[in-house]
Amino acid sequence: MSTFACSLVVNGQLSVADRQEPLVPWWSFTKTVLAATALTLVRDGLLSLDEVVLGGPFTLRQLLKHEAGLADYGELADYHAAVARGDEPWPASEMLERLDAARLRYQPEVGWGYSNVGYLYVARIIEARTATSLESAIQQRVLQPLGVTSVRLAKTPAELADVDMGSAAGYHPGWVYHGLVVGSLSDAALLLDRLLGGSLLPAELLAQMQERRVLGGPLPGRPWIVAGYALGLMQGDIEGDILLSGHTGAGPGSVIAVYRCITDAGPATCAVFQKDAKEGDVEAHVVAALRHCR
Repeated sequence: MSTFACSLVVNGQLSVADRQEPLVPWWSFTKTVLAATALTLVRDGLLSLDEVVLGGPFTLRQLLKHEAGLADYGELADYHAAVARGDEPWPASEMLERLDAARLRYQPEVGWGYSNVGYLYVARIIEARTATSLESAIQQRVLQPLGVTSVRLAKTPAELADVDMGSAAGYHPGWVYHGLVVGSLSDAALLLDRLLGGSLLPAELLAQMQERRVLGGPLPGRPWIVAGYALGLMQGDIEGDILLSGHTGAGPGSVIAVYRCITDAGPATCAVFQKDAKEGDVEAHVVAALRHCR
């Protein structure tokens, strides 16, 4: 197994800044970025968390919380086979047709099911309400205000040429239908720390972002005693009555985990990246680093 890279922010200060730090894929940590972008639209009165969107019957809140009743293209064996072969990504319309995405798997808010399709819809809502590209909306509304400079949306394999993709060289980011954000590990930690501890969102909206749906007890091979999901945030309790908020992301060749908690020394955020790793192992590195801050 490859060694892991770690970035730590304690009381708003980055522990070590590597000038030669590589860019890495943020995988599903992108969902946190998308949720933050959508919530700035709520902040500005351009969108409501509880309005029915895209013809419904689901709301933005339900999309962000994976409560909209949608399926996930990760359940398609043909999807994984096509990615492994290095095929060109299917058009989104084809993916949705293969998935029978219009058929809800459960009534919104009654159940829960992790859905990348839901975040594809969030990305479409952002573009429609801002009348700009997803990348521009993310840059203007989240990345620039939070002062993270290495971050961008990768849309073609050429845009991953300078990104550490592990064993997934040649991967096409178009297979991530809600968009694949890439950036340094330090910027991942800084973004989450500044998002949850800063003024990008008003206090009431930030509190709503962190209201989770509890999903269950301990998960095999993962550090969580209680697992839950909020608005673009995975939220897990670990031993010692500590709540971690952030997101884990996994894709071909690598895993990233970015989490924040409140320690005796103050707020601390840790981002860990590892190639050819398991999600639970990377999360365990995050937990160990954050415990060291206490």
